[in-house]
Amino acid sequence: MKKTLLFLSLVFIQFVNSQELALVKKNSKIGYISKDGSFKIEPQYKSARSFSEGLAAVENNGKWGFIDAKGTWVIPADFKDAKDFNSSIAIVQKDKDWVYINTKGEIQKAPASDKLFDFNDGVAFIRQNNKVGLINNKMTVVLEPKYDQIKSFENGFARVELNKNWGIINTEGKELVEPAYAEVGNYFKNTTWARKDKTFGLVSSGKFIPVDGAEKIWDFETQDLTFAKKNGKIGYIDLKGNWAILPIYDKGKAFSKNLAPVLVGKKWGFINPEGKFVIEPTYNDAEVFSSNGLAPVKESNWGFINESGKIIIPTQYGITANAIIAMFTQQDKGFIDGVARVKNEGKWGFLKPDGTVLSNQWFENAELFSKSEKKQAVEAVAEKPKEEAKPAKTAAKPVKKPVAKKK
Repeated sequence: MKKTLLFLSLVFIQFVNSQELALVKKNSKIGYISKDGSFKIEPQYKSARSFSEGLAAVENNGKWGFIDAKGTWVIPADFKDAKDFNSSIAIVQKDKDWVYINTKGEIQKAPASDKLFDFNDGVAFIRQNNKVGLINNKMTVVLEPKYDQIKSFENGFARVELNKNWGIINTEGKELVEPAYAEVGNYFKNTTWARKDKTFGLVSSGKFIPVDGAEKIWDFETQDLTFAKKNGKIGYIDLKGNWAILPIYDKGKAFSKNLAPVLVGKKWGFINPEGKFVIEPTYNDAEVFSSNGLAPVKESNWGFINESGKIIIPTQYGITANAIIAMFTQQDKGFIDGVARVKNEGKWGFLKPDGTVLSNQWFENAELFSKSEKKQAVEAVAEKPKEEAKPAKTAAKPVKKPVAKKK
């Protein structure tokens, strides 16, 4: 009997740990809902941010602090501004200065840097004398400033620039691809695309492999094929640099679930890894399949199809924010962790895979669901790049892209 009780307790803990909350705006106030559609924190805040690592930054009487998933103040609202936690560290503006704090609200003394940068994947940039390096969340230097520029880390890897050439490092500062290329892409299965002079190819095990006739190559995503351009047309190459699907399409997007959206003339359809149409080109636009086997497709508006091309959710929704926002931030489209954020008649809500609206509610604004429990959020490794904080002597507007650039 004791063993049974212990098992049930562990299951309950896991359930609590996996809870997710989404920021929503209703009647001009911000609150947070759970995946069952109920309010876990009633709308009451004028300004707030999504949960990150168990805490959410919210404003109270012009000052910012952090609450937990119960709405309890964990870090008092003593800051002029505050940004999200990442790697157990957040940047806040204390009086006129930007500083790092931990999840207890304690100020962390960081190595000297011309400005502060958000943490991502356990590290943050430091900049000294126009060179960029890395520190960890213990405020220890991991990489002495040596690069002219470091791009945002993605899944533990980042592009670096040195003397106008690009390479790739990991979060330990180790060079995986030496800075020897005019351009490089993301790092996927020990491979990246790169441009050497005017030639596009792949870099694997330190060797550059030209791709026949490639004029541009896009990042590998979830499968061992990515799209590339040749003679103005889109085809797909494999991790060895071979054309697996001939470049005959006007546009293309990434493979997922062994299906990729391609444009022929003015219509989008989906092909398989053999280049055969599984879903004929009939749509005005299309996005990649989510892990649940549904993909957004557009007629006059957006809906969702399954892997055989059957419309599961009618094409009556919007799935992206306005064009100006989309210029600066990644727009997550389709189903993510079981729900899809959509817009209908000026309001935002969440669709379930059966096409019903979560709790039948629509909001003035809705952000994606995020983990509301600290441990699971800390262990996540595929977070989106965060914004950088400006130096203390300048205005507190966030920069859209967290890139440490040489001035």
